[in-house]
Amino acid sequence: MKRITRLLAAILLAGVAGASATSAMAESKGAKIFVIGGKADDPFWSKVKKGADDAGKVAELTGGSVTWLGPQNYDNLGPDAAKLIRTALSQNPSAIVGPDWVPEAMDDAFKEVVAAGVPLIIYNSGGMDAAKRLGAMNYVGNEEYTAGLGGGAYYGSHGAKNVLCVNTLPGATNTEDRCKGIADAIAKSGGKSSQLPLPSSSFGNPTAVAEAIKAAVLKDASIDGVITISAGDANSAANAIGQANVGDKVKLASFDMDETGLQRIKDGKQMFSIDQQPYLQGYLAVSLLNGFVNYGLDLPTKPVLTGPGIVDAANVDATLAGATAGAR
Repeated sequence: MKRITRLLAAILLAGVAGASATSAMAESKGAKIFVIGGKADDPFWSKVKKGADDAGKVAELTGGSVTWLGPQNYDNLGPDAAKLIRTALSQNPSAIVGPDWVPEAMDDAFKEVVAAGVPLIIYNSGGMDAAKRLGAMNYVGNEEYTAGLGGGAYYGSHGAKNVLCVNTLPGATNTEDRCKGIADAIAKSGGKSSQLPLPSSSFGNPTAVAEAIKAAVLKDASIDGVITISAGDANSAANAIGQANVGDKVKLASFDMDETGLQRIKDGKQMFSIDQQPYLQGYLAVSLLNGFVNYGLDLPTKPVLTGPGIVDAANVDATLAGATAGAR
């Protein structure tokens, strides 16, 4: 009888503990995470957003939310992004994710986030140097200069001597680092690279980008490589190279990729793309902050790198499957 009584008591206590835990979960507001990113219709940033949204589904299960904030255009990128950071901070967030595109315009806003005691992760642009400088928890993403070095080395090993790096977001830390990496690496094999900076208003304008590239390759017959800072610009570059009738000499490449570019690689019309796995940038940054806010979880790995990687004819088929799903 006493044994039965003790068993019943244990069951009742377990029930009370379970009810308390359930009640605590119900009362928890979860992690209210704000993500600063690119334009909603930017093909690259749509992949980042998909990753953030997918991670957000886990946050929602614990009563949290993920809110995406992006600029209307890239004409005034740094100041506009700083405003978005301050908008997020004004909403009493649990955590913020953001790229350090233009440090001189954005760093003060990020410092306000940290000063307010809000956990911050820098992603996509800025690297671990920016995360340390700003007091952020971590950096998630690519190391852009390293990515540029990889691209320049690839060009050099395949005989390129004069590569044009097309930059439609001049002044942004990540794009400048990309083009610098290309130039530094190809120089080691006796080649050279120059930058073609275009107004940021040209970003996403295929006609303007194509015309500028066409004019450049026709003006300088020694150009034997063109690399763009985005997949969309690579599509414009492919048109320009075709219109200039220099496809047999000028080898195209791009930072980042889409299905069209991957198909060009498969068809032998583009040499390679440099992949930074944007889906993982959004997914991992949100997941890390959700785990930290809810459970105090943190990774000793700093930074968390999602790239770079080279996609060429050797591995394009496997990559196409991910692109079809909207994640590569």
